[in-house]
Amino acid sequence: MTIIKQATYLKDAVIIEKREHAFRGFIQVEKVSLRHRLFGQDHYSKTLQRELVHRPEAAGVLIYNDQQQQFALIEQFRIGALDDAASPWQLEIIAGVLDADETPETCLYREAQEEAGCSLFDVQPLFSFYPSAGACSELFHLYVAQAELPASGSIFSMPDEGENIQLHVFDYKDLNQLMTTGRLKNAPVIMALQWLQQHIKTLSDVK
Repeated sequence: MTIIKQATYLKDAVIIEKREHAFRGFIQVEKVSLRHRLFGQDHYSKTLQRELVHRPEAAGVLIYNDQQQQFALIEQFRIGALDDAASPWQLEIIAGVLDADETPETCLYREAQEEAGCSLFDVQPLFSFYPSAGACSELFHLYVAQAELPASGSIFSMPDEGENIQLHVFDYKDLNQLMTTGRLKNAPVIMALQWLQQHIKTLSDVK
């Protein structure tokens, strides 16, 4: 099997004909007219009209502790899940938007304090990815890190930012059940907990 190490085409295979702002706020929306190279052909596509949602670069971290055999998730209201059949309150990893020239790691240390009251150590990067590249420019940096976890969950809030967050602390033994209940509905938390499942298995194999 051939491993694809590089994209078939690079940025210069896209011709931007027009870009205009349709909305400017915390989230921005552009209307873009473009043409791009077609696979297996020497010519370009017809002119395509696309709407591009711009969201700031973001980072998230799954906090866990091997000695305590526990991990932490947060729960908060999410407008994107407003029409979810069960609930718009979502279980997530700790995450935030990068400020100005802030690095992903700096962002995570700050967010861990604000949303969970935890100080991180053994911080490890997993992936950087586009959560919804079909329409959104957001680049998300996913990490895992250890921290001393509280004995029970707490409530954290940033009223100026409209945040109201419940911290939940789970035991390792409850992870598999959590992954199969359908309660988890966003990519970063699922990816991070899949990593944790493998991490726990590795620890068990070593013993």
